[in-house]
Amino acid sequence: MIGIMGAVNEELELYIHNLSNSKKSTYSGFDFYSGTLGGKDVVVVKSGVGKVNSGICSQILIDRFNASTVIFTGVAGALNPELEIEDLVISKDCVQHDMDATGLGFEKGQIPFTELRFFKASERLRKLALSAAKKTNLRAIDGRVLTGDQFLTDKTKASDIKDEFNGDCVDMEGAAMAQVCTLNDVPFLVIKSISDKADHSAEINFNKFCKTAAKNSFMIVNEIIKELEM
Repeated sequence: MIGIMGAVNEELELYIHNLSNSKKSTYSGFDFYSGTLGGKDVVVVKSGVGKVNSGICSQILIDRFNASTVIFTGVAGALNPELEIEDLVISKDCVQHDMDATGLGFEKGQIPFTELRFFKASERLRKLALSAAKKTNLRAIDGRVLTGDQFLTDKTKASDIKDEFNGDCVDMEGAAMAQVCTLNDVPFLVIKSISDKADHSAEINFNKFCKTAAKNSFMIVNEIIKELEM
């Protein structure tokens, strides 16, 4: 079973619409849509915004649906200045930029009392995603996703976390899913289509480009599912 997650309706509409034999079930207040896509068994869930929601949904996918692969798809703000609106970031790894236990002697982003900091995505899924981007003529980079419970509109803040973590884009869910999957030994990938530049115009750009960006992500995920051997 392949788990597909997104934060908002616009990011998941295409998946739910294209599911065959769709069945809806609800756990912990979240609606899960299971069915087939690209000839594979998948389950799609809208996590809502934020790390806690993302973590809850990730664990339910693994426990209730036996997800052997989890893909988080959707939109993000660009940190890498070379990224343009609608470009894609295929996660090489993810980190929580707002995890700060430096007062206890840990590195910024490190989960206290563990060695966990950067969560590495599945190499196989990354290669499939980058290949799919070429096949669909979409511009994509192999990059680092920074996650925090903030919608960034402050260019200075965005620049600071980019420099601190060498990040390429910023979202509010990816690294939480990555942490849950890592602890459960489940391969994962985060695919983000750039909707804004994480600056003062972020809200306007997010609303304007969200659907187009989500469509680009869907094209990549759909190709991955077709090629993925389960």
